[in-house]
Amino acid sequence: MVKVALIGLGSMGQNHYRVLKSLSEFQITALCDVQQTKEYDEPFYTSLDEMLELADFDAAVIVVPTFLHKEVALKCLAKGKDLFIEKPVASNTQEATEILQAAKAINAKVCIGYIERFNPVVEALKKELEGKEIYSIGITRVGPFPPRIADVGILTDLSVHDIDLIRYISGHEIEQVSIYKSQKIHNHHEDNAILSFKLSSEIVASITTNWLTPFRKRTIEVATKDGYYEANLMEQDLTEYSEYQRNNSYVIRKCMVKKEEPLVREHKAFAQFIETGDRCGLSTIEDSMITLDISSREQ
Repeated sequence: MVKVALIGLGSMGQNHYRVLKSLSEFQITALCDVQQTKEYDEPFYTSLDEMLELADFDAAVIVVPTFLHKEVALKCLAKGKDLFIEKPVASNTQEATEILQAAKAINAKVCIGYIERFNPVVEALKKELEGKEIYSIGITRVGPFPPRIADVGILTDLSVHDIDLIRYISGHEIEQVSIYKSQKIHNHHEDNAILSFKLSSEIVASITTNWLTPFRKRTIEVATKDGYYEANLMEQDLTEYSEYQRNNSYVIRKCMVKKEEPLVREHKAFAQFIETGDRCGLSTIEDSMITLDISSREQ
């Protein structure tokens, strides 16, 4: 069992708390945030420094605003703790490099929380694509503006998920990038973007993302030499279209997807990573640095 401290109890932190508390792989031994807004069974600290001095834990789950990631991560690493850091790893690649160097210095186990890797439909799609020649990948991630997001724009908050997914499901690196963005309703950051990519093996990919659509939509569409795949990340449904005929007919196959909450699967992988060193598909600091670098490019 991993003794874990949860740092950050905002809306996403509450999700992590619920899941960690439900899993036998973890024992929550400390909670930390700048203020306590409700009662918890576990010891609660409003000072990170005090928690690091007094609490007994093996690993920390960091769910604070992005601009605080570096400070919190470095303090935890200085105490020899393993880390789960919500994406992205930091505000920029320079800060991420500092975290990477500190983690390597003590051989800490660190992963970054790209939750969509653990969506069962993504796992099913990745398996379907094994050994197939991929032509293109198209990802749509749109929805209404979430008031909880104040410190970053849509490229850092949402597109990093899909940049990571493009590399993860294809197994190829991104070679060329074009980003088109605009700011329509957000006070300080972009809220509307289209990203285009060319990967190795001449795979082309695109991401459409915004906070302007009145409903949430999360889909991945992949064209291969043998068929076309459509994945619905919200419904966890995967469909293959294949065997095209000249009369415009084709075969439709519903692929098997074992539905489960992605955050549960992600934390189970984190526990195994801490116990055995097997990363189990978890994103590395270097993975997050690649997505962060791409999403922050000026176009």
